[in-house]
Amino acid sequence: MSAEHSVENTLKQAVLRLQESGSDSPSLDAAVLLCHALDKPRSFLLTWPEKILEDKQLNDFEQILQRRLNGEPVAYIIGEREFWSLPLHVSPSTLIPRPDTERLVEIALDKALQTSGDILDLGTGTGAIAIALASELPQHKVWGVDLKPEAQQLASANAQRLGFINTEFRAGSWFEPLDAGTQFALIVSNPPYIEKTDPHLSQGDVRFEPLSALVAEDNGLADIKHIAKHAPAYLLAGGWLMFEHGYDQGAAVRNILSSLGYHQVETFKDYGDNDRVTIGCWQPEK
Repeated sequence: MSAEHSVENTLKQAVLRLQESGSDSPSLDAAVLLCHALDKPRSFLLTWPEKILEDKQLNDFEQILQRRLNGEPVAYIIGEREFWSLPLHVSPSTLIPRPDTERLVEIALDKALQTSGDILDLGTGTGAIAIALASELPQHKVWGVDLKPEAQQLASANAQRLGFINTEFRAGSWFEPLDAGTQFALIVSNPPYIEKTDPHLSQGDVRFEPLSALVAEDNGLADIKHIAKHAPAYLLAGGWLMFEHGYDQGAAVRNILSSLGYHQVETFKDYGDNDRVTIGCWQPEK
């Protein structure tokens, strides 16, 4: 093997190819994929740049690099994505957890710390939101519901692998799998909220993600309306409902919650200064 196949040169060539393919993070993609192929930590790439790779290592790397060059998300290729500093297993049956969703977790934590009731995450996917909350709130039980049994199983496996026993995951449509009379201090959701004609659906990583977890009818608001309408039956008095939603949906979601009788309705911005999370408090009339 020549120096051409050293860690350093292999990485450089991969970065160039990823740049040409249009990756918006070619250096990071190349490093993560090479570490995965070598089964080594990132520090290995810095410590051993001159190390010559074996044929099998090169072949393994080329196979997964080709998948990324074809546009497949890195998270699906390596089967993992970090969220809230937690390594979560992911699969093509679920959305890939994104940094903006950590804003929902932050706001939920602020409200949850003032309560003692259970928490519900609707459309839990990988379990990212539920597990992040469970990690910070060991005194609370956190429930997660997802329509897809494979997502529910993945979320359960993530929680079990990470050792969070204060979680429970069920499969079914929104509130359907919950026992009658179950009530929560906090209901959170990152539901489908993209309009089906949105051009972003044909771009980037989103092309590989399940449409059922992305797209909603009624200009992307159908699922938010459904959850907001039925949530009062599952909220304790003074409980909070909160949604992640699209950058241009803040006013619409505030209107939905206000029209249904929620109080203290407010929209919070994400790290990019876009409307991202809207909340409302349920106070039943006496």
